[in-house]
Amino acid sequence: MLRVFVRAALRPRLMEPCRLLGPVTQIPERSIVHQDGLPKLPIPPLKQTFERYLAALEPLICDDEEMEHTREHVEEFLKGGVGERLQKSLERRARKTDNWLSEWWMQSAFLDCRMPVPVYTSPGVVLPRMHFQDRQGQMRFAAKLIAGVLEFKELIDTGTLPIEYLSGKPLCMDQYNQILSSCRIPGPKRDTVVNHAMGTTTPTHITVVHNFQFFVLDVYNSDGTPLTVDQLHMQLEKIWNSSLQTNKEPIGILTSQHRNTWGKAYNNLIKDKTNKESVRSIQKSIFTVCLDAPMPRVSDELYQSRVAAQMLHGGGARWNSGNRWFDKTIQFIVGEDGTCGLVYEHAPAEGPPIVYLIDYVVNYIQRTEMVRSPMVPLPMPLKLRFNITPEVKRDIESAKQNMNIMVHDLDVKVLMFSHYGKNVPKQHKLSPDAYVQMALQLAYFRMYNVCCSTYESASLRMFLYGRTDAIRATTVDSFNFVQAMEDPAKQNTEKVALLQKAVQKHKDLTYEAIHGQAIDRHLLGLRMLSIEELTSMPTIFMDCAYAVAQHFNLNTSQVGAKTDCVMCFGPMVPDGYGVCYNPMEEHINIAITAFNSCEETHAAKFSRAVEDALLDMRALLEDTAKTQQ
Repeated sequence: MLRVFVRAALRPRLMEPCRLLGPVTQIPERSIVHQDGLPKLPIPPLKQTFERYLAALEPLICDDEEMEHTREHVEEFLKGGVGERLQKSLERRARKTDNWLSEWWMQSAFLDCRMPVPVYTSPGVVLPRMHFQDRQGQMRFAAKLIAGVLEFKELIDTGTLPIEYLSGKPLCMDQYNQILSSCRIPGPKRDTVVNHAMGTTTPTHITVVHNFQFFVLDVYNSDGTPLTVDQLHMQLEKIWNSSLQTNKEPIGILTSQHRNTWGKAYNNLIKDKTNKESVRSIQKSIFTVCLDAPMPRVSDELYQSRVAAQMLHGGGARWNSGNRWFDKTIQFIVGEDGTCGLVYEHAPAEGPPIVYLIDYVVNYIQRTEMVRSPMVPLPMPLKLRFNITPEVKRDIESAKQNMNIMVHDLDVKVLMFSHYGKNVPKQHKLSPDAYVQMALQLAYFRMYNVCCSTYESASLRMFLYGRTDAIRATTVDSFNFVQAMEDPAKQNTEKVALLQKAVQKHKDLTYEAIHGQAIDRHLLGLRMLSIEELTSMPTIFMDCAYAVAQHFNLNTSQVGAKTDCVMCFGPMVPDGYGVCYNPMEEHINIAITAFNSCEETHAAKFSRAVEDALLDMRALLEDTAKTQQ
């Protein structure tokens, strides 16, 4: 029996690679056992949420009259009985379900979002560049990578994956069960996610795609043992040699379409029995490996940005965008030119499980050696066949055109900030995450002379089936700090004091968020209930201020990987930026995206502004420290 998640949704997806507070530790023990002991996600007090909502609006709403208007809406909601009634309904839902939010979150953030999955939903990850630049190196690396993932899968399957702890509290491990053997299925109006690992017969194959052609590669022997690196290498060589023909239609590019368009094309595609069987084989696979053709060479300065774009969308119809099945939860990408990374479909899981998987596999690749295996004959990997009717051909051509438009619209800049890392804020007793967030605030204020609604994801994994909530990084304190930085009349000591206050405020918001006391998911729950109960929409959700609060010009996330990698994702709004950062000890990797179709945003300019802000903040801290000695 398959586990199927069906959701309908309301609002655009929110990108969630995910922020945790403090170091996450792993303790080996059976991960299945502790799940039942996890607390349920709480529902914050109604009055508390709306006090914090008004506080979040203060730096965003400049007009006093508009702000007063919003306060009146809030008062009406709290005192008119509507808020209390919805709150009680929410509390009833919380008592009856394991997690009152998780269904709605999957529904509103992902499965009802009809924008294309690449760029708009799926994050990409760039791994450190490999030294190989030929087919042999590509095959060897891919074989080691597959073996590493299978070893990680064994930990999941046996329930021996070390449980993660945060501040001494165990975290929910359920998302690890969702990332392998799962796939998103398009629908005409809403999508589903199917997890094949939950059935009585679990998948034993992966899919490998090369030259737009898909293959089923069985990765286990008949006795249930995984193929060795050497055996995997041989099988990949067979796939390569069987896919040299390059005039095949890039069937995978269909998965890059607008979800309604792909839903219709999908139903048309699987009318054919052969096509249906081939699609099912891809959907049921444990994961996908994309063996990419080399991309055009660029300078070392532009290399990381080019690879980030390749991970997000494949580079366009001419390059590797057809060498994907974007609905697959995890696709590892290994280029012939040494580029490697992955792209993941976001609905089943947030970033931390993906990052932990990456760290594990990279460590495996570094420690493993090629072990010669007995030359037992292995069956030829099955090449998946597709019958391309004129209608399917038209759908592919349309998808090519739309993908190329999307590729040209995405502006990507990766800043490898080498001047310092989290060592500097730690020296000054400042939270590295909050410190980088203040640099983003300062950069944005310098470019636009206003502050904006800023989203940073926070993990709710302290709770059963917890996903995320939002840290609203723009605060009155952050606004005071960035204004002071631009005021030559302000003394450095005052600027440092304001930075310290802003950082502390951000730490407080982060703590509240990971303990289930942030505002955004509570507001979402109240809004969803008002729709489900067919009542009139409360005026607070139709207020202009609510629209401003939900328009996140800065969509940000920290990804604390041990691997020196870069995660990237698209902006949340047409005139916004997507910013993902990995603070290492002595440098910071920052990926910035924007849309070229917006004249006001520019990824490279914002990157320079972020770099300047980080340098100026260090100078401020060091100069002030010297004068106080």
